Amino acid sequence: MEPSSEKKVTLPKLVSLSKRRGFVFPASEIYGGIGSTWDYGPLGVELKRNIKDAWWRSVVTQRDDVVGLDSAIIQSPRVWEASGHAEVFTDPLVECPECRKRFRADHLEDQLRCPDDGSTLGDPRQFNLMFKTFSGPVEDSANQVWLRPETAQGIFINFENVLNSTRMKLPFGIAQIGKSFRNEITTGNFIFRTREFEQAEMEFFVKPGQDEEWFNYWINQRMDWFIKLGIDSSHLRIRKHEDAELSHYSRGTSDIEFDFPWGVGELEGIARRSDFDLASHSQSSGTKLEYFDQDTGTSYYPWVIEPALGVDRAALAFMSDAYTEENTEKDQRVLFKFHPDIAPVQIAVLPLSRNEKLVPTARGVFNEIRSVFPAQYDDAQSIGRRYRRQDEIGTPLCITIDFETVESDKAVTIRNRDTMQQSRTLIKDLIPEIKDHLSSMGSTRC
Repeated sequence: MEPSSEKKVTLPKLVSLSKRRGFVFPASEIYGGIGSTWDYGPLGVELKRNIKDAWWRSVVTQRDDVVGLDSAIIQSPRVWEASGHAEVFTDPLVECPECRKRFRADHLEDQLRCPDDGSTLGDPRQFNLMFKTFSGPVEDSANQVWLRPETAQGIFINFENVLNSTRMKLPFGIAQIGKSFRNEITTGNFIFRTREFEQAEMEFFVKPGQDEEWFNYWINQRMDWFIKLGIDSSHLRIRKHEDAELSHYSRGTSDIEFDFPWGVGELEGIARRSDFDLASHSQSSGTKLEYFDQDTGTSYYPWVIEPALGVDRAALAFMSDAYTEENTEKDQRVLFKFHPDIAPVQIAVLPLSRNEKLVPTARGVFNEIRSVFPAQYDDAQSIGRRYRRQDEIGTPLCITIDFETVESDKAVTIRNRDTMQQSRTLIKDLIPEIKDHLSSMGSTRC
């Protein structure tokens, strides 16, 4: 009898499981926490790292036309003045005179009334989202800097450096992954909207007039990436921004949206940034950030296509989509059906018990496996409980060492997370057999 499954998860279930199993913890929890700030636990950090690695492979290392960068979080204040962030990177803020809570006006159904107590809200005012701080020992306006609200500007101001050091030809991209900071008025929905977050962004530079073609190309590429890593395509959609929504630099933006536990929300944005950023930094700095086209003998500012992924939102989407509750003949099991390329643990090695006859062989198998795959050794509680525990954290395969392994056949049992089917394999054939199993589950890294 095949187990019946239900994938839709509520946010409270996901938050509870994430804390209990070591994916995500509330930050500063022993001091009462700090609003909408989260720490990634032992499994969460592996999941997030695997997502970033998968993105980097897809966008950078498996392509000939994209290179990487790692720019500083703190840049000259002039960067943010030239980019427009110092002036227009704002959201409309309204405050309730009674409860003193503050809201984003454009997120309220009734922009005149407080959603909590119904009081008349104050007039909206623009609130700059960038975090201010000071560089050096003196806290005055001359030393004021901002924490970056996006990673993109570090790419634009290094355009000439990358061009001169790599000799890239159009079209080409520059990608980076890093922390960004936005002093959001309203946060929430777990790790969906936070003030400190991680971005994976790429600026793809093209000849003027070719931007629409590449814009559509990158929308399709990014959609395919999510689907190949296990996201159900029916949970994704593409939404074009209305003119009133567009950022100050955008000539057109489309979002890849995902059906989160509370509803549809933005997962990744793909923007046509025109030549706004390179032209602005050239004018502000006095450094010409142009591209010399040897074919035409002319210099010009390339136009830019920007796929920008929120890594934390991606982690939340992968967890939400992978969460499954199954009713078996005996009980109900909860599991994360992670794609094997992003699963925090790919292989779990489980001795049938802590018997002294089993442990040396189990440890030997584990040491061999973890030299090739992300692996975990688990010998606490009964074998059934351990299977359920590994299912719950999303481990694709479990390897069990039993008394037959050490006394007779020198073989182990491989158990598949999704089907719960088991097969027997000789230890000497184990590594290639694991690769075959992971490949059958969709892995492209075996």
